[in-house]
Amino acid sequence: MATAQKLPRIINGVNVNDLFTTIDTIKAAPAIAKFRFRIRNQWVGASQNRSTVGNFYGAGQELSRPKPFVLRADEPGVLLGTDAAANPVEHLLHALAACLTTSMVYHAAARGIHIEEVESSFEGDLDLHGFLDLDKNVRKGYQGIRVNFKIKANVPDEQLQEIVELGSGHSPVFDSLTKGVPISIKAARL
Repeated sequence: MATAQKLPRIINGVNVNDLFTTIDTIKAAPAIAKFRFRIRNQWVGASQNRSTVGNFYGAGQELSRPKPFVLRADEPGVLLGTDAAANPVEHLLHALAACLTTSMVYHAAARGIHIEEVESSFEGDLDLHGFLDLDKNVRKGYQGIRVNFKIKANVPDEQLQEIVELGSGHSPVFDSLTKGVPISIKAARL
């Protein structure tokens, strides 16, 4: 007798069957939940640099992407750059946007919530007095970030905020930014 295969249940583009299989696998073998992501960065000149994203450690093994990703950074002309790419603090906003969105969509899918569309805008405030060491009382990083989501889903209006909170409640980037993360920095000669 042939065994019936379970059809994938896709919600928000996420294979929910696979998602729960992953959760059950991690419950059974907690060590495979540990991941280590890496990038390598090289200064190109002036305000430009580029990072390469390739291999990472996860699920108990070293993993490689078929082709590395290259992320470029520059500064706008008003900040002495050539405006050839987003600047680092814009990359930070992108990382936050992408992680909040992905976390929200995955966790909504796990709860059976169908989302048709998501749009968001992110805006952060910086004061160069901190970066340029002109005022020791001014923070060098963002002083505040505002996030606005627009969601198309067949849910009551009051549930939209709950859906957004699935993102902020589970996003590794949001957690890293809002709770801080230890960073160690070393220098060596090339």
